[in-house]
Amino acid sequence: MKFHIMTLFPEMVLDGLHTSIIGRAEEKGCISIEAVNIRDYTADRHKKVDDYTYGGGAGMLMQAQPVYDCWKAVCEKIDRQKGNAAKTRVVYVTPQGEVFHQKKAAELSKEEDLILLCGHYEGIDERVLEEIVTDYISIGDYVLTGGELAAMVMVDAIARLVPGVLHNDESAQTESHANGLLEYPQYSRPEIWHDKRVPEVLMSGHHANIEQWRQEQSLERTRLRRPELYEAYLLANPPKVTGKKGRSICSVLK
Repeated sequence: MKFHIMTLFPEMVLDGLHTSIIGRAEEKGCISIEAVNIRDYTADRHKKVDDYTYGGGAGMLMQAQPVYDCWKAVCEKIDRQKGNAAKTRVVYVTPQGEVFHQKKAAELSKEEDLILLCGHYEGIDERVLEEIVTDYISIGDYVLTGGELAAMVMVDAIARLVPGVLHNDESAQTESHANGLLEYPQYSRPEIWHDKRVPEVLMSGHHANIEQWRQEQSLERTRLRRPELYEAYLLANPPKVTGKKGRSICSVLK
């Protein structure tokens, strides 16, 4: 998968993403991350990319021309490589977009190429957004000084779902939000730390009991910490009653 990040601060993006798991995945060729400097495409001889907004108001606005020309250059590169740049999704990272979540990360991880547009100042001229953007996405209901940090968050969340990026692909399937629940608590050595012992079920070697314990813990943790997710999960997965002799998960749903 190839990420093309349109930004005014390419060094910030690349310095943050060329490390750890994502950096190693790029070295292996599982993903590619390109930061394209929007300022390189301005027609202004002083490399200016912003101007005052019509109608007044505080702050400056990124102009349409450099953003559009930058996008065109990225699309031409994609077109030369695989010939279908017209189908490439363009994500504008903005607090006005739909809130980013794990399902959206999984959806975007299926793309061969993904363009992310980082805004600054008061945003970007609406006319170019209408022309090139396919998805408006926010990482939360708050405002940052620019879109770079949000884009980096999205790239990290999406890239780790690309096959080969994680050392153990199964880990991505059992983490928080993968199935609508928060992840169960986990433990490592030593068996006793600060007088706190690892739950006995995890030491038993009984895989069915361990899986049931983990499911119950996920449900309880979600109920306590994210009740809205818990209610949504119950609606989608009504609890099953197993009878008098069979142990039911219903006890943790109350």
